Amino acid sequence: MKLLITGGAGFIGSAVVRRAVADGHQVVNLDVLAYSANLENVAQVAASPNYAFEQADIADGQALRAIFARHQPDAVMHLAAESHNDRAIDGPLAFVQTNVVGTAVLLETSRAYYNSLSAERRAAFRFHHVSTDEVFGALGEDGAFTEATPYDPNSPYSATKAGADHLVRAWNRTFGLPVVITNCANNYGPYQFPEKLIPTVVVRAMEGKTIPVYGDGRQVRDWLHVDDHAEALLTVLARGRLGETYCIGGDSTRRNIEIIEMLCASLDKFAPANTPHRDKITFVADRPGHDFRYSIDASKLKAELGWEPKIGTPQGMDDTVRWYVENAGWWQGIRDRGFHSERLGLTPA
Repeated sequence: MKLLITGGAGFIGSAVVRRAVADGHQVVNLDVLAYSANLENVAQVAASPNYAFEQADIADGQALRAIFARHQPDAVMHLAAESHNDRAIDGPLAFVQTNVVGTAVLLETSRAYYNSLSAERRAAFRFHHVSTDEVFGALGEDGAFTEATPYDPNSPYSATKAGADHLVRAWNRTFGLPVVITNCANNYGPYQFPEKLIPTVVVRAMEGKTIPVYGDGRQVRDWLHVDDHAEALLTVLARGRLGETYCIGGDSTRRNIEIIEMLCASLDKFAPANTPHRDKITFVADRPGHDFRYSIDASKLKAELGWEPKIGTPQGMDDTVRWYVENAGWWQGIRDRGFHSERLGLTPA
């Protein structure tokens, strides 16, 4: 199968690209190469005859039409997105442009391409939209998100992702574009840009800096290793029911402070300092619109498609910390380009 993967130089997208090529798929990686994208993330498959790269903006319809015509994909996996909540607070319109307008342009391009295919190829075509659990808003102390949870986004980022989800469903119901949608838990693992929680903790600790914790650190998230997520996404693409949504979780709901303390313990093993790394923890003002709790019920995906997360959180965190320690050149290159884990998202609520 030839897959057109948008955002394939990003964190989750690159994991999907690496896994898809390893599984024998042909992959076209379409990425605009914004600040958090990095072609080093896919260096291990770049020389494969089953891999091609196209630099383009998903909001550029002319460029998309040319790429579809040139590569003739059998499926689209749409992962390109502006994704950092703090940046969405400081600059929300960029998120609207990419996540909403870009998705609409990609859908229209895919629809025109789909309609041009033979009946046999139309029957096999899929558009897989990859989204987030943040579209559902926040949970209280109990419960978990399911595919039936009403949408209630609380931040500019989650609102634009919710908008994209609704557009994908509309193109399915109005125009017959064959789609599947997935909403995932918080991802972690290698190659994550050092602005998100886990790489921020690890990289700042290795640089001898303080480890910032928003609020009291009691926010709850479901943690999903990116390699488990990549496997789930390819499973849904291959066998998911058209028009359906699948929630993907890691069966690992933990408070942020618990994750940070777990990371500090791993750092003490793989990058020991003069004092325990947990001594660097500093509590800072919370982010505006910061949802308290997320948790995913992935029972539909497990029951219908037989997928289960394989990487337990303690082992996954250990492996992630070790990767950042052993691949310091990767994140130091990002530092050299001028990114230093600056605090963003301080716009008043």
